[in-house]
Amino acid sequence: MLKLPELLNDFNVYDEGEKLIGVDGDVELPELTALTDTLSGAGVLGELEVPATGQFEDATVKVKFTALYKDMFKLSDTTKPQQLTFRGSLQCIDTDTGYTDYYPVKIVVRGKAKTTNLGKLEKGKKMECETEIGIMYIKVQVNKETLLELDKLNFKFILNGEDKLEKIRAQV
Repeated sequence: MLKLPELLNDFNVYDEGEKLIGVDGDVELPELTALTDTLSGAGVLGELEVPATGQFEDATVKVKFTALYKDMFKLSDTTKPQQLTFRGSLQCIDTDTGYTDYYPVKIVVRGKAKTTNLGKLEKGKKMECETEIGIMYIKVQVNKETLLELDKLNFKFILNGEDKLEKIRAQV
């Protein structure tokens, strides 16, 4: 039985266990871009960009708010890391039966605020406020299985259940 993902049916955002109020309809999750260097020389035709295992450029998560609200300013503290948990329900279709089903997705990020956008003032409209958090840690679970865990401060990078830095840690 194959469950084909369709869409994210709904989600909530939690700050250290408390549901955030005023979060807008979308959160921009981070883009993980590996640090690379150019390999060239004897035996290599031209150049080749090679990723450094477990090493990633700075990445951010953007949490949008409908209007100025206390929870937004809790995230804006640059002196302490915030831990946010995004919990969602992914809708899928059973390819054998055609029935609709659901499975959980959970994303945990920890980091410090980089920017706080207070939005705009327009009569009768959302203010479109936003806090951008630079992530130090991210963990992604789909259907209760950890698919990604990256902890930049503790030299941890797990992908599909495999510790990608185990050998490196043993050698340094």
